Parts: sequence; C-alpha cells; structure tokens
Amino acid sequence: MDNRLAFLRTVVPFNLLPEEVVRGVLDLLVEEEHPHQKLLYEQGTSKLRSLDIIVAGGYETFFLDSDQHQRLAETYGPGTCYGGMSILLNKKRSLRTVRVQARTRVLHLPRRDFRALCLAYAPFFHYFTARFGERMLDEEYAHFVQPQAAPEQNYLVADQLFSRRISTLEVRALVTCPGHLPIHEAARRMAAARVSCLFVLDAAKEVVGYCTDITLRDAVIARCLDPRRPVADVAATPLVSIPESALVHEAVLRMFQTKTRYLLVEQAGGGYRGFLSRNKLLTDLAQSPFMFIQAVKLAQSTRELKRRWDMVPDIVNQLLSRGVKADIVNQVISTVADTVALTVIERVLAAQGPAPARFVFMVLGSEGRQEQTLLTDQDNAIIYEDKANEHREEVRAWFLRFATAVSDELNEIGLHHCTGGFMAKNPKWTHSLSHWKRNYQEWMSESNPETVMRMATFFDCRYLYGEAGLMEELHAFLREELTQPLDRFLFFMARNALQYEPPLTSFRGRFRTFEQEGQQVFDLKKAMTPIVDVVRVYALRHQIFETNTGARLARLREQGVFREQEYQELLQAYYYLMGMRLQKQARQLIHDRQAPTNYLDPTALTQVEQVTLKEIFKVIGEFQLKIKVSFTKSL
Repeated sequence: MDNRLAFLRTVVPFNLLPEEVVRGVLDLLVEEEHPHQKLLYEQGTSKLRSLDIIVAGGYETFFLDSDQHQRLAETYGPGTCYGGMSILLNKKRSLRTVRVQARTRVLHLPRRDFRALCLAYAPFFHYFTARFGERMLDEEYAHFVQPQAAPEQNYLVADQLFSRRISTLEVRALVTCPGHLPIHEAARRMAAARVSCLFVLDAAKEVVGYCTDITLRDAVIARCLDPRRPVADVAATPLVSIPESALVHEAVLRMFQTKTRYLLVEQAGGGYRGFLSRNKLLTDLAQSPFMFIQAVKLAQSTRELKRRWDMVPDIVNQLLSRGVKADIVNQVISTVADTVALTVIERVLAAQGPAPARFVFMVLGSEGRQEQTLLTDQDNAIIYEDKANEHREEVRAWFLRFATAVSDELNEIGLHHCTGGFMAKNPKWTHSLSHWKRNYQEWMSESNPETVMRMATFFDCRYLYGEAGLMEELHAFLREELTQPLDRFLFFMARNALQYEPPLTSFRGRFRTFEQEGQQVFDLKKAMTPIVDVVRVYALRHQIFETNTGARLARLREQGVFREQEYQELLQAYYYLMGMRLQKQARQLIHDRQAPTNYLDPTALTQVEQVTLKEIFKVIGEFQLKIKVSFTKSL
C-alpha cells in the first residue's frame, strides 16, 4: 500500500490531487502485466476502458499512416499515464496505436472513475486538455488527429477502414443447426437467438449453407413448402469467407462482388471465428464509399445511376487526399462500375425476358484488371453455351440485342462506348463457348502483332454476371493450350511489351515529351503500360489467371519468377504512376471542369516527383531489357 501510494504521488497529474483523494484512488486501481510486444490498442479503433498508469516497462506509441509506417513514435515509461486525452477528447477511442515493451506492469483506473476525478478537480482535468492543445500545434500530429468532416463533405468518415483488419472487429458468433432439423424448428432457433442468419451443418459438422429470413420468405412461405422438411433442402449457397487478417475494405468489396449479405470469417488456425453481416457493417461505416456503392446498387433509374457515376471523381479525390493507396482507389472505382453494370444487366434482362441459353457477361482490359481510372470506357464480351444448329442464329441474335441494350444504357450513364470496339454489342465479341475457344487457339497459334493485341485484351477478362462455370471451362481450355510450345506467341507478346519505351532520353536523363495544346507533355498511361504488359507476359508463361497486375506480381513472386526486390520495385512503380494519373484526372474533372486526360507536363511536378519518375522509368527500362533477353533472345 505504502509503495503504491508513494509511486502514485510522483505520477502527473495525480500529484495535483489532495492527499486523501490519492489514497482513495488506490482502492480503485487494478494491476495487470502484459506480455512483450503485445499490440494493445489500435489508433481510432480500440475503445479505452481505463486510464493506464505505467509502473514498469513501457508503452511504445505511434501513428500508422496509410502505408502502415510508424509516425511520431513516442515511449511512455514508468510514472506516466496513457489514455486520458483519448477518453476525454476522442470519444474513448485510442488516439495512437500502442504496443507494450517487455515485462510491462500497468495500473488501470476505470474510465468512469477517471471521468469523476476530472469533473471534481479542475487542475487534474486541465492537465489533459492543455496537453492535447499543445500537441495539436504540431502540424503532423494534428494531421493524424483530424476532426471528422460533415457527412455531406466527406465520404470517408472512417479512415481506419483502409488500415484496419477484420481481426479487430466484433464479429457475430455462428448460430448453427444440423441439416436434418425441420425448417420450422430452424425458424424457432433463429427467433430464440434473435438472428437473421442460421448456418446449416452437415453430418461432419461442417458449414454447408445458411438460412435467412429471406430464405424462409422466398423458398418456404412463397412456395407453400412443408415446414417439416429438413432445413438443408432450402439452405442457401455458396458460402463466402475471408481471412481475419484481411482489411475491412476487402470484406466489403467481397460482399458487393459476390452479392452475399453474410461473410464467414476464417481463423488463422482453421475454422470460422464468426461472421459479418453486410447491413451491420455498412451501418458502422456510415458515410464511407461503401455506403455510396450501396446507394448505387439501390438506384432505380438511368438518371439516378448517371448522377451517382458523376459523383465518383469526388470520392476518388477524397480517398487520394487522405493517403489511401492507388490500388484501393482502383478497386473502389471498379466496384462502382461493376455495380452500375450489374444493375443495368438485370434491368435489361427484366425487360427482354430470360436469356435463351446460359451465358457469361465478362469485362476486359483495365476493367477486367480492376485498374479503372476516371478516363474509362466499356470493354466487355459475352460467352454463351453452345446450342443446336437450328437455334444457333436465333440465340446469337438475342444476345446481340441484349448486349446492345446494355451497352447503350451504360454509355448514357457515362461509361462510354469503347472507341476500339471491344464491346459485346460488336458481333466479333459475342460468341458461343466453342467459338471463343477457337478464337484463343487461333490467337496463340497464328501469332502476329494484331492477334497478340487481342490476346492481351482478352487474357485480362473477368467474370461479371451469369454462369461462372462457362468461364471456368474457358480457363481450363486456356490452361491446357498454354502447356503447348508457344515460343512464337510469347515472342510477339514480348514485342507488345516493348512497343512503349519509358519517356526518358539517354541525354542527361531528360523527359521525352511531345506538344499537346501548347504544353510539352508525356502520356502517363503509355508510361505505365509496359509494366502491365511485362507482368502479363510472365503470367501467361506461368499460367497465372489472376487479372489484377498487383495480384499477378504477388503470384510471380511466390513462384520465384521475381525476387522480392524486383516485386517491390515494379509494384511501387506501378501504383505510384497510377496515383499520379488518378489525382490528375480527378483535378481536371473537379477543379478544371474538363474531360480527363492522361497527359502530364513534367515541369508542373515538384523536384522530388521528377526525380522519383526518372527512377521509375529506369526500373521499367531494366525490366523491358529482361523481357528482350528472356523472350526475344536479343538486345
């Protein structure tokens, strides 16, 4: 008792309290010892239940920026306290991320008692508010403790979405039942547990499906199904899951991309930790871009979809200004575009009636790679199942009418027609599965500059709507074709990757520019294209079917094709250029009120940006040299 009292008297601001109050505080303290390197609190996320008074060891505190780098690191040692400013001035959420040092002992003063002391003793309270005011004079500190903007001014009320992991969320526990349980008993179990989703287990107690309120309405009541039948008969599939190590924004994007309302959370050691509900998560995210995507999904008219699409530049600008990485911004743009396209497809199907055959509507090019910018157009195609000869022309005519209706409405919304004609409304790009197989086979076997351009576009294809099995069958066919000798094909693909040289001269490393509207500029898109092309060539050689450039790079690194340093160089180079491109386009649309372009005037850049670009272009040049040696056997 005496030791604790003597210690507490030395701790600021407890030394400002009357002696009898300090003695009374001792009875409220709870001692705890933490293991070494434990991550105790995450900035802006973790709620503090107490003011922490450090007795031994220490707290390593810091902010994490969007690249997960530690900023403004500071150590709280013995005799200091942490959490006062967070409780009083940050809605109980930790201002900083906190990791404990070895053998750290802490005395916890419960939050309620801490607040009572602040109300009763002004000097004690003013210590924390004055300290906060002093810290906010530091520009960098203030940057990380920004007050939230009004919802109408800020689509990103919760910045931590882009650095926060699912493991930090409070996921819902799984409520389960065996598949043989009668439907009415399953409904009772849902009511008793007050849940809208019940997970169904097989005989091995593995989750095989789920039953929701909507399932009971659509599959049971609407069909007058006998409620005594086993719940397995109406269980919905497929199950969609995500590792708990994934980021929160990835969970939301996966929900939108798969149209699922419930996402199982995988534990590191196997099994499921629980599940996330889309409605609950979106409610928590408030005015985030994901609520905007939900608004797009609920849009009822072409006019409303156009209005939503016109808002995308503002969202992109805010994301970039807050340091969100370019690859995440690409995903947000692509998800909005996907949501718009899916809404249009479903509306056209409702108007034209059911399709005469199973089909896949796929997206290509930058949309297929989920690397869309604000200067984007349609790139899509249709695969439909083979039908008997007597129905072949009839089926083809229906899909061309369908594709034209979809494409024209997308154009009206702002996703413009492709100038190169890579659209499903073009008869060249709506075909049966067998015809598509022949296309790919011909492009690979009869290689020339024109066919490899088509292969480059159509290798970057991604499923959007319809029967995924058709696309899987096409991928299986491609995988088999890629096992054949393809030296000529890869030679021309490599040549394709060499057609755009980095805009850097050999003379003093100056930028190679051309005149555009009175300015000397270079094309940012063409500067980035060699990275996309280089990575695609290696993906083809190694049968990697991810479409995203970053994902392809990661797989190539896993297979040892690229060393870690090469992987990092290409990845950082690509997304640095992408970030510059997105920022310029957003600025043109928002501030200049003009159509976006890919042209950049190097004299408008800072010296740091110019030096960075020159280093990036050197990296691209080195990888193009590697392509020359590996695939064309020449320098």
